Amino acid sequence: MPEIVVALRSSIIEDSPALGSLHRDAWRNAYRGIIPGVALERMLARRGAAWWEHMHRQGRSVLVVDLSGEPAGYAMLGPARGAKSGVGEIYELYMRPDCQGIGLGRRLFEASWQRLQEAGCSSLVVWALIENTIACRFYSAMGGTEGGRAHALVGGRRLEKISFRWT
Repeated sequence: MPEIVVALRSSIIEDSPALGSLHRDAWRNAYRGIIPGVALERMLARRGAAWWEHMHRQGRSVLVVDLSGEPAGYAMLGPARGAKSGVGEIYELYMRPDCQGIGLGRRLFEASWQRLQEAGCSSLVVWALIENTIACRFYSAMGGTEGGRAHALVGGRRLEKISFRWT
């Protein structure tokens, strides 16, 4: 039986095709039945391998949980949008559907929060759609408390979102 190696690392341009597939599969899994189908597919079409290659060519990367050489999940993070200095945000944290529920998301979340703290952030915010119950349960289990609610119009549908906060 081959050894499975788990690592956390910054993405590289060679990850772009895998990240495009991971993003597509994770979003379909998370948002099917929540975001109207046509709108979801349009969003996914914009985030294929070429989008990830462009991101890397601009000198940016994402934090990847690597499973034996392949991205199994990723997190985009940085300063919180619209917040005061010292607040970090995980903009996106997604796992391949076949890698959910085995602790890799927890490792990715903890590493993301640690990176933000090392960058000077003393608190963290993450937004999730209320109807994405898996994400809401995950962030609650990670110790997040409700910080507020808002709405987003996606594909002609008004969706409620919730912020989770850590200090």
